[in-house]
Amino acid sequence: MYRPRAWIITIGYELLIGRIVNTNASHIARELTLRGAIVDRIIDVGDSIDDIVNEVRRGISRADILVTTGGLGPTDDDKTLEAIAAATNRALVLNEKALRMVNEFYSRKQLQLTRERVKMAYLPAGAIPIPNPVGAAPGSLLFADGTYIISLPGVPREMEAMLPLALDKIQHVFPEICIRELGKEIKGIPESSLAPLLRRASKKCPDCYVKSHPKGHELEKPIIDVKVLASAEKCEEAERKARLVLEELDRLLAGAGK
Repeated sequence: MYRPRAWIITIGYELLIGRIVNTNASHIARELTLRGAIVDRIIDVGDSIDDIVNEVRRGISRADILVTTGGLGPTDDDKTLEAIAAATNRALVLNEKALRMVNEFYSRKQLQLTRERVKMAYLPAGAIPIPNPVGAAPGSLLFADGTYIISLPGVPREMEAMLPLALDKIQHVFPEICIRELGKEIKGIPESSLAPLLRRASKKCPDCYVKSHPKGHELEKPIIDVKVLASAEKCEEAERKARLVLEELDRLLAGAGK
């Protein structure tokens, strides 16, 4: 079963200097994974047109889906869509539908359109605007050279509201597959001691992604969060596969005296 490859590019110098915690990337990666995509890259890049162009072109050459966040606002350093237009050899044009979205947002607040506000309605030629139910800046969906490029604002609550709207528009790209993740917390055993048991339990589902995440101290107070990610055509089968691994782990832990 073919699963589309995806890249995520989060844009903004505030990410590179550590001023902002990049929660957008993890949220997008999880949503893409649960829809059946395989996320190959998560990249942070500053507000440089050249840098964004380079990463977008790399993404187009390797991914079926490319999601960017950040750089859609009214300020001079918001350059994402300008860079995507350049990366795909397109003009950046005033999109009438996007302009209506921007105008409706500011009209509700009895504010006039200014040059800075109109700037948010400029999209790469051929792009479809994504409604922003929370903020002012529309998103953008562009199909270029075999890749769907989704551009969303960097404000997390705006991005989270818009991402499903964008992904629904390309639902045909995702496989007919169900992804399920089950987990359990294990206390009192070091991760190094759990590792061989987890290796044996993982054999119950060779195509599952099984991972341990230590949350406590390795020796003094070990707490391990074990996650099992399984896929199948039907959700019942995906859950069954993940549960097999956890049940086998329970059996092995009981045999080890835990």
